[in-house]
Amino acid sequence: MLAFVVEKYGEDGLRAADVPEPGVGERDVLVRAAAASINPLDKLVRNGEFKQLLKHKRPFTLGHDVAGVVTQVGTKVRDFKVGDEVYARPRDYRIGTFAELIAIDQDDVAPKPASLTLQEAAAVPLVALAAWQILVERAEVQPGQKVLVHAGAGGLGSTVVQLAKHLGATVATTTGTATVELVRSLGADVVVDYTQEDFAEVLSGYDLVIDSLGGDNLARSLTVLKPGGRAIGVAGPPDSGFAKQLGGPGILGLVMNAISRKVRRKAKALGVSYEFFFMHASGSQLRTLGALYDSGALRPVIDSVFPFEQTLEAMAYVEQGRTRAGKVVVAMNVADS
Repeated sequence: MLAFVVEKYGEDGLRAADVPEPGVGERDVLVRAAAASINPLDKLVRNGEFKQLLKHKRPFTLGHDVAGVVTQVGTKVRDFKVGDEVYARPRDYRIGTFAELIAIDQDDVAPKPASLTLQEAAAVPLVALAAWQILVERAEVQPGQKVLVHAGAGGLGSTVVQLAKHLGATVATTTGTATVELVRSLGADVVVDYTQEDFAEVLSGYDLVIDSLGGDNLARSLTVLKPGGRAIGVAGPPDSGFAKQLGGPGILGLVMNAISRKVRRKAKALGVSYEFFFMHASGSQLRTLGALYDSGALRPVIDSVFPFEQTLEAMAYVEQGRTRAGKVVVAMNVADS
């Protein structure tokens, strides 16, 4: 079958290859992919950014989101059957959605939301799970709290804006001029056009900031938090919690803490906190999120759809910053909707 595999770490390490079809374990669901989507995590994994923690044996198939149809189930699978339409973000050591077929642990799979096409569903799992895990699991956002999410027109940002609004928060976001109206339509209460204003000068008193940009943007984000507020970064720097989550040795946790020491010290001086976030697979959470998509509380934002054979071009499109809003999807049949 056709797949896109990482042969070596680096920008030119991904290539198309003919690989064997996956075996199906007793707890596995074999999915014929209809579509997958591109995430910033794909670039990081391809480049080996997490190779000390995510020790993939090369060559391995890349890709973290998928929607498709079940073609086979393992002997211990009870909740899925052949012909079911599903979506998933496979767990870290079993990624590989840039392929015609993928075997996924049943605990990571959920029925596709009925209101979404397979292409739309493929754009959802990773960003929806990340939004849920940040807002509900970690931050426990409550009605009336103030949440700032940067890059509100992006795949993660557009999902966080909608979910935070659904949870009753007052939501602020940063975006460019071209997407101001889009983020407002998603539910943003306060929109800062970063080409016209500096968010750190116009926002204050926030309970939570979600930063996907890192660097100076993260450092300035700390200043808009109220005392006791919380900054959660998805672009880094990592901390010891990340190493612990992925089962890394204690020494690696110390290294991660050293990497994030500067931002954590600044946060402490301001009376706020910083932590790194890395999402995890969860079919049960995807079921909950699926109901939110079907109710209209959430909707996917898709920038463009590439043919599956052009996955390398789709990756380049995202890396070159050509995405206008939302996610880029690769589809087995672009004509399908």
